This record gives sequence, structure tokens and C-alpha cells, in this order.
Amino acid sequence: MPALNSFFPLPLMALPFPVIDPVFVRLGPLQFRWYGLMYVLGLAAAYALIRRRAAAQRVDFTAVQLSDLILFAALGVFLGGRLGYTVFYNSAYYFQHPLKILAVWEGGMSFHGGLLGAGLAIGLFCRRHGFPVYPIADLAAQAVPIGLGLGRLGNFINGELFGRPTDVAWCMVFPRGGDVCRHPSQLYEAALEGALLFAVLSWLARKPKPPGTIFWSFVAIYGAVRSAVELFREPDAHLGLVLGPFTMGQLLSVPMLLLGLVMIAVTYRSDRAAATRTDAPR
Repeated sequence: MPALNSFFPLPLMALPFPVIDPVFVRLGPLQFRWYGLMYVLGLAAAYALIRRRAAAQRVDFTAVQLSDLILFAALGVFLGGRLGYTVFYNSAYYFQHPLKILAVWEGGMSFHGGLLGAGLAIGLFCRRHGFPVYPIADLAAQAVPIGLGLGRLGNFINGELFGRPTDVAWCMVFPRGGDVCRHPSQLYEAALEGALLFAVLSWLARKPKPPGTIFWSFVAIYGAVRSAVELFREPDAHLGLVLGPFTMGQLLSVPMLLLGLVMIAVTYRSDRAAATRTDAPR
């Protein structure tokens, strides 16, 4: 984006980008990448967290059922994330090259698609094992920020999904971003979508609340922070801004915020109505 260089010249004290080999282990022709490791660590953390918090939230899992939940959710995230990317971010290309949808090694995953896929997978898991959906969704939502935070660190190591040009003191020059100093927006997302969201949901988990509150709070808060971070993140090169000044990430996230807020209100209203019926004289 050469035209922006005149507006955002390289600051004298820009932070150096820590160039890290995206491959952390090579075994002959096999390559193990940091980004893939983040997925593995995220799933392992989700298993440990759900196992520890299930009893406190009155969800009685067997070890097999918990393993099934993680497997269902992982498949939902992977398949939904890939299909979401093809539909939301590059539908014209994949319509012309449908076999490229299978080329996952070339990159291209969508969080919003992954969330839809995981939601469907959790619904199928609950139907198969006879669990109510909301308690399981509440547990799963508490684990998602760990994977999100780790995934954004993987993006940072890869030097991808960087921010817009800026002259702030903590800007960085990313190898794939030309000679322009940019927001390290991956770190913003790791802090907000990962650490902050995890802290808020963990706090909510300790409070009395109707089932579904944690899940819909996750949906609303993620929608808010992702919409905000998109102001600092470079739009996808092949899309640019969509529908005026908005990015595709914002168009997908703002409805999450609104839906989450509405469903939190509906959840509390339904809980109060149920409590009123229970307390009514007979």
C-alpha cells in the first residue's frame, strides 16, 4: 500500500518484529508449525478446563462423553471454519475452483464459520448423549477464548493478519506488510478475544445465572471486541472495505453483538417467568 507511506513514515522508535520461524520442528519432509501447535494446545486446554469446571456447574460427564464433546467441537470448528472462509471471504474464487476448498494447507479459516460449525456440533453431541444444550454450550464457551488467544499468537508468529498503517510508538513493520509500520493487531486480538474474554466469562461462571447466559455473553462480547479491533486490522487485500467503511469481520461481528444482547435478555426473562410459575400458590 505505497500511497500510505507518505502519511505514515517509519517511526524512529518502531518496535522490531520478532522474526520467528513458523516451523518449530522439522523431521525430514514433515514440518510442524507453531500455528498448528496453537490448535493442539487450545484443544488440550479446553479438555482440561471443561473437565475441571463441569462438576462445579452440575454437568456430569463420563471420560468418553467429554472426549466426544472435544472431538465433535474440533470437527465443527475445522469444517465450519474452512467452509465459512470460502463463503464469507472468497466465494467467487472457490466457486470457480471448488477442489481448492480441500486445500487447507494453503490457509484460510473463518472464526465465524468455526463458531457456527462448533454450535451445530455441540447440538449434535447433546442430542446423541441426552444433555440439555445450554449447560454444555456454557461450558464450551468458557474454553473458546483460550484457543482464540493462542490462535492470534500463531497469526503474529506467522506475520499475517497484521494491522493498518500507523505511527504509534508500538507499531511494527511486518515482512508481508511492506515497509509500512503497522498496528500489531494480532496482539490486540489475543488480549481482547483471549485474555479479557476468558476473564469475563470466568467471572460470570461464579455468579448465579440462567443456563445459556455464559454462551450468549461470549457471543455478545466477542462481537463487540472483534468489531472494535477491526478498526485497527488491515482489511483482507482481495476484499478491502465492504458496504461503505465496514470490513467483512465487522459485518459478521456486529450481528453477534446484537443477537447476544437480545438472547441474554430473553434468557433472563424466561428464567424469571419460570421462577414465577414455580412460586405461584397451588
